[in-house]
Amino acid sequence: MAAPPRPDPAAGSCPLPISSYPTVQMAHGGGGRLSRQLIEGMLVPALANEQLARLHDGALLDAGGTQLAFTTDSYVVRPLFFPGGDIGSMAVHGTVNDLAMCGARPLALSCGLILEEGLDLAVLDRVIASLGAAARAVGVPVATGDTKVVDRGKGDGIYINTAGIGLVHPRARIDPRRARPGDVVLLSGPIAEHGVAILSVREGLEFESPIESDSAPLDGLVGALLERFGEAVHVLRDPTRGGVASALHEIAGQAGAGIRLEETAIPVREAVRGACELLGLDPLYVANEGRLLAIVERAAAEEALELLRADPRGAGAARIGEVIADDEARVTLRNSIGGLRVVDLLSGEQLPRIC
Repeated sequence: MAAPPRPDPAAGSCPLPISSYPTVQMAHGGGGRLSRQLIEGMLVPALANEQLARLHDGALLDAGGTQLAFTTDSYVVRPLFFPGGDIGSMAVHGTVNDLAMCGARPLALSCGLILEEGLDLAVLDRVIASLGAAARAVGVPVATGDTKVVDRGKGDGIYINTAGIGLVHPRARIDPRRARPGDVVLLSGPIAEHGVAILSVREGLEFESPIESDSAPLDGLVGALLERFGEAVHVLRDPTRGGVASALHEIAGQAGAGIRLEETAIPVREAVRGACELLGLDPLYVANEGRLLAIVERAAAEEALELLRADPRGAGAARIGEVIADDEARVTLRNSIGGLRVVDLLSGEQLPRIC
C-alpha cells in the first residue's frame, strides 16, 4: 500500500497526525503532540540541564538564597488587535502569568521587537502604548529591550518576545510532579474565549453575543492562593496553546498519574459553546490567556475555590476534576450520562497563530 501523501509544508492548516516530518510544520508550535515531540526529542536533549528538564512555565533559580523565576515567550498572534486585547497587552499578560505559574511575583520584563519593513508607525505606537499600559497596571517595569527590522513580507507586521524575572513566594512549592491521587483540579473561569475571539476577527465572523479574549494578568490571584494555602497548592498552569486538555496532559505525564474531568463542571459560556459547535472546535483544546488551572490538596479545595470566586478574575471558577491513580497517566472525561472517554493530545493547534 502506498504511503499517504504528506501535507504541503506551505499550507496554513495544521497537518494530519503523522509522527515524523522532515520540515517544521505549523503544528510544531501548537502545543500538541508535535510540539511535545519537537521539545522533548530535539530541544531538551541538545540543551540538557536540570531547570529545562522540568518543562514548566519557567525556570527556578537560586540567587544567593533568594529564589527567582525566569521565563520567556514570543507572540506571533494574527491579527494584532482583537476583541478584548492586542499583541502588546497579551505579551505582558502572558509573561506575567508564566511567572505566576511558578509561584512568582514579577520584578521586571524585557521586550524584544521584530518589526517588518513597511509597518505603519501608527500601528506600532498603538501596540507599544498598550504594552506599556498593561505593564504599569501590573506594576512591573519593562527594564530592557531590543528592536530588529526584517525585510518587507518576512515578519507579518510585528512579533514580540518578552522575558520576565520574578520573586518566588516563600510558601510556593509549585511542581507538576507534586500532583497526586486525591488532589482536586480547579479552573479559574470559562474557557476558550481567547481562541474564539481571535478566530472571529480573523475570519470576519459575527456572533449573536460578542466574544472577547480573556487576556488578563493572574499574578494577584496566584499571590492570594499562595498566601492563604501555601504548599497545599501543588500545581499551577495557564492553559494557553492547546487549551485545558494539553495543559492537563503535560501535568499528568510529569506526575505519573491520571486526571479525571467532569464535563458538566467545565465552565464554557453559551456564546462560546455555540461558536465552537458551529466551527467544529472542542473548547478543551482552544487557547486561553487569562485562566489558570490549580491542582490543590483535597482538604483545601473548597476554600481555594471560594477564594478564586471572590476575585473578579476568578468569578467563574469551578471544580472540574481530580487526580487519580493511573499508570498510563491518561486524562479522561466523564460526560453527563456517566460515560468515560479519553481526552487525547491533538497533533497540533486547532487554531494556529493565536498567541
